[in-house]
Amino acid sequence: MNLDDYTTVTQFSPGIVVPNDGREGVWVGRVWVPAKLAANSVAGPRVVVLRDGMVCETVYPTMSALLNDPDHLCKLDQPGVVLASLADIVQASQFNKRSFQLADEDNVVLLAPNDLMATKACGVTFVRSLLERVVEEKAKGDPGIANEIRGLIMDTLGDDLSKVVPGSPQTDALKQKFIAAGVWSQYLEVGIGKDAEVFTKAQPMASVGYGCQIGVLPDSTWNNPEPEVVLAVSRDGVICGATLGNDVNLRDYEGRSALLLGEAKDQNGSCAIGPFIRLFDPTFGLEDITQLEIQLSITGVDGFETTGRNRMSEISRPPADLVAQAIGKHHQYPDGLMLFLGTMFAPTDNREAGGGGFTHHLGDRVEISTEKLGCLVNWVNHTDQIPPWDYGVGSLLEYLCATRA
Repeated sequence: MNLDDYTTVTQFSPGIVVPNDGREGVWVGRVWVPAKLAANSVAGPRVVVLRDGMVCETVYPTMSALLNDPDHLCKLDQPGVVLASLADIVQASQFNKRSFQLADEDNVVLLAPNDLMATKACGVTFVRSLLERVVEEKAKGDPGIANEIRGLIMDTLGDDLSKVVPGSPQTDALKQKFIAAGVWSQYLEVGIGKDAEVFTKAQPMASVGYGCQIGVLPDSTWNNPEPEVVLAVSRDGVICGATLGNDVNLRDYEGRSALLLGEAKDQNGSCAIGPFIRLFDPTFGLEDITQLEIQLSITGVDGFETTGRNRMSEISRPPADLVAQAIGKHHQYPDGLMLFLGTMFAPTDNREAGGGGFTHHLGDRVEISTEKLGCLVNWVNHTDQIPPWDYGVGSLLEYLCATRA
């Protein structure tokens, strides 16, 4: 479906997309440069850095190479070719101004900032998301009975989960309480047990960036965004920076069976990351992550609006612990990885008459923002109607070879 017919695209200022146009901190990302604007006349992705409101090329061929260079902060100080202003790129990157395929682009547009890195995600790291996963499982993907189950769980458990450290001695006693209440779940196992849930969210090069359309399956009737902080991690497990992400989720699919996690999480356009990675430096570090408040705003063409807040101070496991469980001597990622930290926000506002909670409608604008990481905006469409994913690792290798010829 062509969303241009009925979707109003908001004109975002670059100062909202990236705070203060990136003048505080070090911001890196990726853009697509068409052949007519490329110095070497070769169209393809460039790794860029923000300088005084301008988007400039870097010395790095890939974001993976940047993150895996321990000296990247110093090298990013080297002057590079100015490609365009941040303001121009932000406006050109909104989906209704973009070409359907990258090869047809006329302007410099934003891409997801990650390329060769693995994209992993952690689940049930917040109390509310944990309870919602239990609801999904017990409702078997039927949103019509979700409220009843949600009420039963909350009446039985109260706020016990907020007082439990995952993997602590309290866990066994609480587990018995859940079993007695008839609500023990595989999600509770990873929510309060010693082992976190870490799964593969998307393939390298598959993520979409700021301004793009995100995809849900046409036959999914219960789905939602998941606003999250995403850490950029080197091959050695060093956390280099952070950005925003949308772990688009099909609640009906995952609720039917945990074995459908791949179908629920990994579809065309189901992983959005951006707009830029803010690298750790004296102005921003890991301690800032747990103080962030992530805001979500969903606006539908039907007039529906809902908002939410994701307070990272309420995360059940320290981000460094999640990284340690995702990469190490048992799990190597030579190109580095992007790690979604999980969300506490699962919208439950009734959108349809008769209840049933929230689900996406075509044309929904999803805005995820926080003061220190900027604003990620995407629009919802069906997975078979959004631009196809046709630029993968092979295409990137061909481009890199062409630029060195």
